[in-house]
Amino acid sequence: MSARSAFLAAGVAIAAAIFLLPPASRLSRNLGEAVADMILANATIYTADPSRPFADAMAVRAGRVLRVGGYDSVKELKGRHTFELNLSGNVVLPGFIDSHVHFIDGGLQLARVPLRGVRSKDDFINRVKEAVRDKHHGQWVFGGGWNNDVWGGDYPTAAWLDDISPDNPVWLSRMDGHMGIANSLAMRMAGIDKNTNNPVGGTIMRTTEGEPTGLLVDAAMKLVFDVIPEVSIHERRDALFRASRHALTRGVTTVVDVGSYFPGKSEKQAWQDFTDIYEWAHSVEKMIMRVCLFFPMPTWSRVCDLIHEKGRMLSQWIHLGGVKAFLDGSLGSSSALFYEHYKDDPRSYGLQLVNMDDLLKTTLESDKSGLQVAIHAIGDKANDMLLNMYDKVVDLNGMKDHRFRIEHAQHLAPGAAKRFGKHGIIASVQPDHILDDANSAGKKIGIERAERSSYSFRSLLVGGAHLAFGSDWPVSDINPLQAIQTAVSRKPVGWEVPWIPVERLSLDDSLKAHTISAAYACFLDDVLGSLSEGKYADFVILPCTSWNEFASDIPSHVLATYVNGKQAYP
Repeated sequence: MSARSAFLAAGVAIAAAIFLLPPASRLSRNLGEAVADMILANATIYTADPSRPFADAMAVRAGRVLRVGGYDSVKELKGRHTFELNLSGNVVLPGFIDSHVHFIDGGLQLARVPLRGVRSKDDFINRVKEAVRDKHHGQWVFGGGWNNDVWGGDYPTAAWLDDISPDNPVWLSRMDGHMGIANSLAMRMAGIDKNTNNPVGGTIMRTTEGEPTGLLVDAAMKLVFDVIPEVSIHERRDALFRASRHALTRGVTTVVDVGSYFPGKSEKQAWQDFTDIYEWAHSVEKMIMRVCLFFPMPTWSRVCDLIHEKGRMLSQWIHLGGVKAFLDGSLGSSSALFYEHYKDDPRSYGLQLVNMDDLLKTTLESDKSGLQVAIHAIGDKANDMLLNMYDKVVDLNGMKDHRFRIEHAQHLAPGAAKRFGKHGIIASVQPDHILDDANSAGKKIGIERAERSSYSFRSLLVGGAHLAFGSDWPVSDINPLQAIQTAVSRKPVGWEVPWIPVERLSLDDSLKAHTISAAYACFLDDVLGSLSEGKYADFVILPCTSWNEFASDIPSHVLATYVNGKQAYP
């Protein structure tokens, strides 16, 4: 029987009752000498557990790891109805944790105009034109994922869209979510014209004559968001299932969903997604993978009330994580906040999206209430401002297990990486953003600045930071194996040499950043992140049949994904 056939058979053969169990530290004692539901044999198991980094067999019972080690030890737990899967050496890893996604938005984007990878103005226009053909008069056209750097740097304008969409409003978000393009009809509906002022924390891009080009940056996007009809509950629920299936194909078994909350977007959407989608899916038992949810920081007191009412774990599937805020924008949209001006716009240093006194106040309140705090910072100045603020929070709230997060930590000033270790700050980073920025960062901020400050993964680790890998999907696709390859090699497509090679990571450090370190980054390391006795049996099986094969040629896909010891893909 082929490995793939064996996995398919396993999906039919394994039928274990899955229920909430105590934490791993107690579960391993409670399970005692119970009989396994399934045994993985003749495997190359990377556990991400330093006490036993590798094993060749694993027993699973009731959705948890019962024992991991040598086959002689594990086979003692085999019973008459135990299903044994002989992997013939295939590599097994803990299920990947994606530490930063916009999950419902990603699921919606899978059904919209796909602009990721578009390499020319003509291709951009043709894809939108094709989508307009299927729309009724007046129906909105949505899409996203475009990156102007791919086709030379020129931003799209409303003029690109107006001839092909005279009767349909259009909104197409840039890949980073901090900028979008509207056609003229959408701008008229939003009341955007020559006399419209830039909102605080946002920019309406204009021609030399002052006319809006259609490009809206950060808080300015709200002008269009306010006139876009709400997406139906049915569409959003479908998006959850679509997103979940997509993640499982990539070996992702847990995501940290930072929600549909962007500069300029209402805070209520994140809460509607929680009640209409996640609580609903939980109530009808349709969750198929795990999520850790972060909510808009301005609603911190509501999060506290929710946790007081329901606890942090709604079920084994849904964990209430904490709160998230934004300090600046993005590099590609020229809104990341830097000490020095942008090379391509000497008047701009980026955007500060929030008042620091207000951010300090809400962070203090959130942290004092026991909520984990995650704040977006990309530019070097934004990261320093955030590190300074976290110092103040510790001084005022005292030392404890804060696990503060900085989302992206993309460009760091000299010495900043060492400061992460002072309070054990988590750097929630996205390796695959390197694939875009290696080619464009030099144009934005200059080659010397880019190579001095960008994606300092090795420096962060050395400085004592906890690294947690994510994708920022749908900004980049969910693809942990590709992200690990990127972190190890730092070679974008077509590059012969690494970009900033001193910041490359080892394979082991990269794997941990997508597994046990990612679990630590959201307070789930007691139940997730490693294949340790008592933890959830979430794992992936790779096509590689030895560790050397895997280490020398990281594959582009997984063979199978298991959640709770049950096959979830294919």
